[in-house]
This record gives sequence, C-alpha cells and structure tokens, in this order.
Amino acid sequence: MSFLDEQRSTGEDETWISISDLMSGMMIIFLFIAIFYIRPILLTQDKIQSIVDVWQQTEIDIYDALEKEFSADLKRWNAEIDPDTLTVRFKAPEVLFEQAKAALSPFFEEVLDNFFPRYVRVLVQFRPEIEEVRIEGHTSSEWAPDTPPDDAYINNMELSQERTRAVLEYVLANRQLDTHREWTKSTVTANGLSSSRLIRRPDRTEDPDRSRRVEFRVRTKVKDRIVEILQTLR
Repeated sequence: MSFLDEQRSTGEDETWISISDLMSGMMIIFLFIAIFYIRPILLTQDKIQSIVDVWQQTEIDIYDALEKEFSADLKRWNAEIDPDTLTVRFKAPEVLFEQAKAALSPFFEEVLDNFFPRYVRVLVQFRPEIEEVRIEGHTSSEWAPDTPPDDAYINNMELSQERTRAVLEYVLANRQLDTHREWTKSTVTANGLSSSRLIRRPDRTEDPDRSRRVEFRVRTKVKDRIVEILQTLR
C-alpha cells in the first residue's frame, strides 16, 4: 500500500470513528431525555396503584372483620354478607316485620339488639375510610292484586322507607351505642328503595322472595380515592 492510500484509509477510519462517537453520544442524550419524561409517569403509575391497593385492602379488611364477627350468627338470622358490596343482608322480611307494616317483629328486635352494637364496634375501626352506612329496605314489585305497577311501586316505596326508618329509630335507642352514638348518627342513614333493586333468577325473571330484604351496607370513600388519583394525574 502506498503512503497516499495509507493516509486515505486512516482518514476514513477516523471519520467513521467520529460518526460512531457522535451517534453514541446522541443515543445517550435520547436515553436521558426518555428517562426524564418516563420516570414521572412510572412514579405516577406506582402512586396510583398504591392508592388503589390501599383502598382495595381496606374493603377486604372490612369484609374479613364482619365475617369474623358474625359468621356464627348468620344462619340463625337468615342473613348473609356480600363481600363485593360490604352488605349484611337480612332476608325474609315477613319474619322481620308484621305483614305489609313497618312494625318490627320481636324476633327482629332481638336480632338488632345483638347485631347492631357489634356491627358498629367493627366499623369504627375503619372510621377514616367509611363514607356512609346505609340501612336499605327493598321490596318485590308486588302489591295487592290488580294494583297498577306505578301505584305498587309508590306503595312499596312508602313501606320500605317506613321500615328502614323504624330500624334506624330502634337501633339508635340502644344504650350500648353511647360510646359511638355521634359517629353512628352522622354516618348511618335510612333508605327505602321500593322495588328499584330487584333480585332476579338466572332467567331474568323477578325473585319476589329474595327481593324482599333489609340490608346494612357500607360505602367506603371511593369518591375521595378517585379525587386523589385525579390529583396525582395532574
């Protein structure tokens, strides 16, 4: 190889090395830019997931505490606990109230005397995360024969409201609540819902017997958690 060829070859190698160094430098710059923009996103996702995890775990903990407290009583009360809605459901209102009336039966009064103070003692452990405790009265769509559907709905609405109010009035009179009375009054509400939340069979027809029920339902502060997530996104 001549001296000129050697110089030309060396120059081409140096040019190639310079371009390679330039590309490597640019890749490093792009990498830092990517890290700069992606890292906050990843941190935000982690924070959102953390908020969701804490909220979900709180609901699991509430259900576990209710199940532990009442599992031995549910069968004789003809009741159940729904883990998805944190609902203690008392079935068969014909046993809980006088027929088509709001007066509590002696059996239901005895159940409430046992159930409600224990229920409150469980829930106050989760006080910061509870928005509302709803006493809900539900009916079937049925009323007297030949009653128009709209009239039946209104009649059942009045009945369900009177029943839940009677339940709330009764439990608030329990002297065992004295320690947590103010929290109970500010948190527990009575809600008559008529036949707006029917329970249906697999074929989608109404199940009148299961639709008639009284429920104690915990609503956690989902709204607060959503606001917290939105603030994190901003």
